[in-house]
Amino acid sequence: MDIWLWICDLPNSLEWDESNSPLIYELTSSNHNIKTQSSIQLKVERTLDINTDTSLTFSLSAQGCHPYGANKTLWVSDACPLSSDKPFLPLVLQLIREIIDHSPIGSHSSTCPRSQLKQLKPDPIAWILETHTPESFSGIFNVIFLTRLFWLCACDAPTEFGSLYFDSLLAPHLEQLLSRDNHLLVLRKFLLAVGVDVELCIARSVGYILAKWLILREMRVGLQSLMPSPSNLGISYAAETHGLWVLKGYTPVQSMKSTSSNGRGDGFPFLEAKEAALRYALAHQQLEAVIQLGYSVGFHDGYIQVSAHVDNLRFHVVQLGFNKNGDVMEYDKEIYFPSRVQVWIGPESGSNYVVSLSLGRSSSNIEKHVEIQRVVKGRLGKLMSPKIKAMTKTTTRMKMKNWRRDQDAEGNLVIYDAILCDNITGLEVYAMKGHGSRSSDGGLDKIRDGFRKRYAGADRPFMKSGGVVFAGDREQGEDVKWRLNKEMEGSVLRWRIGGKVWMSYWPNNVESSYYDTRCIEWCDEVDLPLIPSSK
Repeated sequence: MDIWLWICDLPNSLEWDESNSPLIYELTSSNHNIKTQSSIQLKVERTLDINTDTSLTFSLSAQGCHPYGANKTLWVSDACPLSSDKPFLPLVLQLIREIIDHSPIGSHSSTCPRSQLKQLKPDPIAWILETHTPESFSGIFNVIFLTRLFWLCACDAPTEFGSLYFDSLLAPHLEQLLSRDNHLLVLRKFLLAVGVDVELCIARSVGYILAKWLILREMRVGLQSLMPSPSNLGISYAAETHGLWVLKGYTPVQSMKSTSSNGRGDGFPFLEAKEAALRYALAHQQLEAVIQLGYSVGFHDGYIQVSAHVDNLRFHVVQLGFNKNGDVMEYDKEIYFPSRVQVWIGPESGSNYVVSLSLGRSSSNIEKHVEIQRVVKGRLGKLMSPKIKAMTKTTTRMKMKNWRRDQDAEGNLVIYDAILCDNITGLEVYAMKGHGSRSSDGGLDKIRDGFRKRYAGADRPFMKSGGVVFAGDREQGEDVKWRLNKEMEGSVLRWRIGGKVWMSYWPNNVESSYYDTRCIEWCDEVDLPLIPSSK
């Protein structure tokens, strides 16, 4: 798909010289039968006027609508003046603005009443168009364009065009659209330029589309439903900025790799009504992760020291929907929760400039308090032999927290690890498999019951919204430190940054035996500038 390249070539198209008729780009088509062909077309018309500038106007139309093969115009763009140095900036701005207007609001409306994004600033997007070639911007435009087209097919087009969109347009190009190799650098610059509010709107719209597509695949029966889904669907990028390494990731929970579940193979068509409604609600949830590490560079005699620490690890789960009236849904509190988080940072593989690595946290050494109570009972009297009974009672007291946090190393790579544990038995939640398996205190069922009402109460391990935050406090440990050869001074190195998150679901308010654990992994590179500041 090269929609953007086709658009960029329109001002110089030789077809305009032969005729002033509209030019058509057929996005996809499908033959229902011999007589009827349905298709989605992008049409462009040129307006010539002596008193005004020549401009282009785009439109999207559904061709061959049931039952009489009629055509329906779904959308019309603003005019794009060809005299402008960026003639198609109005088109890109309009598409993004309309994506923002249709974006899911997430599981909760914003806390601040002034958080609604009212105006889209054109300068950052104009800068992206100016500094990137049509070939490099093409992948981003495809994502923007197909996201807007989804809402048109879902809300304005006849029902059959929804299937046409998913089957003939989205599915064949899905891996290419979301391939990080194709447009990672441009994606990073684009999202940083437009700001986090626009980023959230785009990420949630893309997540909503992917969630619907995954549900559709699961509902179908046949060979198509048996085909493996693409892995790591969603949007992610990493960047270095102002002494921070930041990795962001957005992915529908349903697209994550399943590690343990008692619902494999049970698609929506084979479930009872209440269980199907629960799974449907869970399928509309998205993980939004922010991994933020602070770093500093010190220059010493004979070596360079790089220090890093956890600044913020934030993991939120949002329910993608349009519940703008604040109505409480039956499954509003049935949310996946983070059960394990791994984050790593370090030099690129094969590097030989690191002299040493020092971690900043010791292995846990939990203190146990043991109380021993001895009781001696005796009875004397007219009995032939006196009776004496001795009894010893031992009590162990140990304070346990919900999250166990560790630092580890793999070569010169530092690994931060946080694991959610049951604070009575110490069992790791993400690794629990099977329902009703026995444990030291009488079974996993009892442990799961202890996690009910997990978003309420003073001792809850999660925020009220269902997510979790690890800030740069003492529990994360001291800074980790690398010593580098002095010869690296003045260079900009590429370092690895990554994260792996396990998400688990146990029933919270509803009665269900369903449980599930999934995981997602992101890995990227960030800059490490070793340039002394001039004083």
